[in-house]
This record gives sequence, C-alpha cells and structure tokens, in this order.
Amino acid sequence: MRFALRMLALNVFAAATLAGAAQAASFVCRETPIVDATERLSGLAPKLAAGGKLEILAIGSSSTEGVGASTRDKSYPSRLQALLTSAWPRVQVTIANAGIGGEIAPQTLVRLKQTLTERRYDLVIWQVGTNDAVRGGDMAAFKAMVSDGIATVRQAGVSLALLDPQFFPGIREPARYRDYVQAIGDIAKGQNVPVFTRYETMREWHAADERGFAAALAPDSFHMSDAGYDCLARDMAAGLVSLTATGRPVVAQGR
Repeated sequence: MRFALRMLALNVFAAATLAGAAQAASFVCRETPIVDATERLSGLAPKLAAGGKLEILAIGSSSTEGVGASTRDKSYPSRLQALLTSAWPRVQVTIANAGIGGEIAPQTLVRLKQTLTERRYDLVIWQVGTNDAVRGGDMAAFKAMVSDGIATVRQAGVSLALLDPQFFPGIREPARYRDYVQAIGDIAKGQNVPVFTRYETMREWHAADERGFAAALAPDSFHMSDAGYDCLARDMAAGLVSLTATGRPVVAQGR
C-alpha cells in the first residue's frame, strides 16, 4: 500500500529550498512522497526534537554509490542529506554513503554487519535487491538474507528503512524482477519495516511520460541520472518527514 504524506510534511517541504518542480532536460519530478509502512520511525523522534547530530547510513550497490550521476554530490544520499538538513533545521544530518556498485545482497549484508559493529547510526537505509533481481538465484535464500539484515539492524538498536530496486524499461525477465520487488515488500510488511517504493514510483514515471523518463536514467538506460537521483531523494525526504512527524497517524491508501 502507498501511504500519503500528511499536511505537516507538505508544509515543511513547501519551504523555498524545495519549492518548484525539480527539472532536468525533459524529465520533471512530481515530488510524490514514497513510503510503504505500517508504523512510523518513532525511534528518530526524540533525536529530532532534541537537536544535535543525526547519523544515517545509506548502504547498497551502485544506486547508493551514485553510478550514473555526473558527480558524487549528485547521488541520492548527498541530495537526501541536503534536503533533510533543510527539513530538520534543529539537527545536523550526516549521511554516510556506503554504496558499492555491483554488489548483491549477501555481499552488502556482510558489510552491513561489520559497519554496525564499528559505528553507531540513528538510521540505516538499505538499498537491496536490484542486482539479485537482474541475475536471479535462490529466492528463499534471498528472503532469508533480507530477514537477517533486518534482524541485524534491529539488534543494533537502529531504525531501518529499505529502498527497493529501480524500474528500467530494459528489464529482461520482468516477472522474475517483480518477484524480487514483491518479496522485499512482503518481508518488510511482515516485520513492520518501511520501504521506499522506488520500483513502483519509477514505473509510474515511465507510464506518465515515457519520453521524459529517459532523462531520469543515465546513458546506460539502467542507472539513474542526476535528475533521477534528485527526484528519488526528494520523494524519500518527503517520506521520511512523514514517518517522523508527530500527531495524526499515516493513512493507508490503495496502491
């Protein structure tokens, strides 16, 4: 299910730094907040209220590293850090980019476990499943790895959100690819972990404007471009504001 951004989040993102549509070439970002969740990231609320530092770990493969972006500061973690700094002026937001292109879930999971023994973070954003979905493999093993990663982060006492695979028109085995996306969503829902629904969001971008969508991708037509990463970061920032806002609960809507 797609969850709506409440009015508080909309008001925050009406600030001048977020005003207007993000645009590059013929691609126009509609800034639609993306998050599937059954509960808020309540563990972050005290930190946001008290101020100070907020440490976020963005871990995953090439989409996190920023492959396809013109410079590293155009990657989604860099853009997300800037947007959250504007949305949460009481805290100093730092996002560590731990993306390594080409990794599959087992490799990232090893790094995730090691990283969490070395440093304390307030939030982990785990981008997972793209290369696994492209290559295929043992679905049961993949599901077990995702569950293991969720358990690892929770045992460390850290908040967690998942970022699912990207959509791109050249998916060779779309049914298998969607199975991986669905598996991530099902596991997350069963364990009350928020998911940033990148696959569905990008699929909607493509359906709305197939020609313009090309500008959201890098020349390889697989990785995201500066415009794509920027729009993803805006959508994720809006979702995070929604998940950490106090007051009225998030309302479920049909996807």
